[in-house]
Amino acid sequence: MHSRVTTDHSEITLGISTFSPHPMRLDMIKSHIHRPMHKLETRKDAIRGFSPAWFTASMGTGMVCVLLHEFPYSCQPLRYISMGVGLFNLVMFLAFLALFTWRMVQYRDLNVILLHPQLSMPLGAIPMALATVISSIVVTLTPYNTLWMPTLALVLWCIHLCLAIPMFLFIPFVAISHQRHKFELVNATLLLPVVTTVVASSVGASVAALFEGTTAVAVVLISYMLWAMGLGISLMIITFYVIRLMLHKLPPSEIIASTFLPLGPLGQSSYGIQLLGTQARRLLPELLPQIEFLGDFLYCMGLFLGLALWALAIWWFTHALCSVIYRRIHGPVPFNLGWWAFIFPAGTFSLSSNELWIITGFTFFRVLASVVSTGIILMWIFVLANTIRYGWTGELLKPINISRLELQKDPETAASTPIVQV
Repeated sequence: MHSRVTTDHSEITLGISTFSPHPMRLDMIKSHIHRPMHKLETRKDAIRGFSPAWFTASMGTGMVCVLLHEFPYSCQPLRYISMGVGLFNLVMFLAFLALFTWRMVQYRDLNVILLHPQLSMPLGAIPMALATVISSIVVTLTPYNTLWMPTLALVLWCIHLCLAIPMFLFIPFVAISHQRHKFELVNATLLLPVVTTVVASSVGASVAALFEGTTAVAVVLISYMLWAMGLGISLMIITFYVIRLMLHKLPPSEIIASTFLPLGPLGQSSYGIQLLGTQARRLLPELLPQIEFLGDFLYCMGLFLGLALWALAIWWFTHALCSVIYRRIHGPVPFNLGWWAFIFPAGTFSLSSNELWIITGFTFFRVLASVVSTGIILMWIFVLANTIRYGWTGELLKPINISRLELQKDPETAASTPIVQV
């Protein structure tokens, strides 16, 4: 039985099914271990083929770190494991950043990435991966009262804003002004550069919890603005995407995992507005006494909007699960970097459920968050193992033939080439 492994730019045929229950032969495993990158023509192709889609792996790993630490039925061993996963994510992020910078310096093709409808969208994963690093630092080190950690978190958050806001503003503009999109080929990756500000708002609420006074209030107010910007545009794109699904049906199996992406802004917005409401009630009565009851009002609105967005996320979570199951029943779902879309969006839903439990005390939210978190962690182990496996052999790093993009000759044809499957 043969299956295809779809990278973010090519399709390769393997001699064993991704979903085969039979173990790979021992000699094949040894061959893969002793011959790293043997699927590539040269080792340099690993740099040429390194795309920003790899940062979704860091996003998912950072999310797992937070889920482990904030697990509703927590215990000390889980928190130690969380610290290890957070450290692993930090190393992963720095390695990915070095490799992507190496590619940009050596091949100078950032303009090609920006102008391509599929290649440009995962650029939004870079600031979101940094956001998970910040969140990991905050949740794992806060119990130890380290004096330098709040300042470090604030500085990293400011750097994150310097990346997230340009992604949010300019990539959609380039998509409108320079790229050619076909409606039937549009997928949910359009959300990746837009949701960056929603993620920034949630991280901002966590950073604000480390401070008092005007610094904390400034972070909270900026986070409210970021939350509104990101959620508004995300809802527009989700509406557009739903119409595309109704008219042209489900995406192909290679990118079916992308149906989970709209869950990200919904779950993250629900989680973020609840955190911001908590910080508003803590800070505003003392620092903005001239606006009476503002903190309590924002806290109540945080619960109301968080619950409403969580309910909307329930619908999308169900739709995404049914879509993946439907595609799997009717054929194989090839492994590719797009499988990381299962982790981070679903993780935001779990965090939102957990925060609803903290605020309301309802056991239902606690149990739901525990079940979803457990499923995400198991899925993360599976996706990480396969990413290492196919990354080691070079399957996920085959470089794109830039001449095939034909951006200058026929941008409409280039736009219809499904290269990045995230």
